[in-house]
Amino acid sequence: MTGDPGGVDDAAKVGSLSIRLGLGWAKSLSFTTGQCPVMKYNRQLMQAILFDKVKIADAVQATPITLDEAPKGYADFDAGAPKKYVLNPNGYVK
Repeated sequence: MTGDPGGVDDAAKVGSLSIRLGLGWAKSLSFTTGQCPVMKYNRQLMQAILFDKVKIADAVQATPITLDEAPKGYADFDAGAPKKYVLNPNGYVK
């Protein structure tokens, strides 16, 4: 995990996670980690997006932009703007 200078506590600022295991144990919680199996869902999700069954921009609260608008989107991102963009070179994402 990377550090976050604006983290809520000292541990978060250096990329650590403080967990009180006793509280989790008392409530019978489980904690797992690992990578998401993206390839298992990638094709189905892409087809759903392309055939307009899933409104991806709405789902992730992003703004679709063209390739011509990409430099401005990257500049906004680098400046810390609280926006998400989806590159939409062919106009498929709605």
